[in-house]
Amino acid sequence: MTTSPFVRWPEDLILVLASASPRRADLLRVAGISFEIRTAPEAEAGVAAVAGREDPAHYATVLARAKAEAVADGLQGRLVLGADTVVVLDGDVLEKPVDASDAAHMLGRLQGRRHTVITAIALLGAPVGPLTAAEHTTVEFLPLDTDTIRRYVETGEPMDKAGAYGIQGYGAMMVRCVEGCYFNVMGLPLARLGAILRQAFGVSTPGDRR
Repeated sequence: MTTSPFVRWPEDLILVLASASPRRADLLRVAGISFEIRTAPEAEAGVAAVAGREDPAHYATVLARAKAEAVADGLQGRLVLGADTVVVLDGDVLEKPVDASDAAHMLGRLQGRRHTVITAIALLGAPVGPLTAAEHTTVEFLPLDTDTIRRYVETGEPMDKAGAYGIQGYGAMMVRCVEGCYFNVMGLPLARLGAILRQAFGVSTPGDRR
């Protein structure tokens, strides 16, 4: 059961995180929310193949909901949380790199520029039905030379992250500034999650965005 003072958690309701991301799990622990982890990666891959990327926030939301739906199927007495993060530059959606060359190419595009990070979250099993939201954060990178990018890629950190970088790791030294939710860049916007949980439980505060 949650220990967060910001979410009045119903008794006997268990949160299931439909993600294998260690960063999302760490953030839920920071927020004082107890949870279980279940994943269905094959469902995400199937949806990603057909979902359009013309609207990046909609695309991320479709994937977040697909993750939650795949896990929620057959579960009772559970609140399932799905999430998906994408990086957007020049209208292009940058997801996890397929290999080291792809990671270096992404970082070469991002260096010295501003981009947008979008994390969509989806809750299934909430008392009021499915709820979704998408948070946007602007990130600006310092200029990076080819050798620095190569060394960073060689650490392996970029390989499982949208946009090929981790702001909570070595990648922090590439970031000039962040406008918006820092935790959104890590993969889970905690303030927005708190607002949507309070909405699910029929409780709100003046700062909540609906």
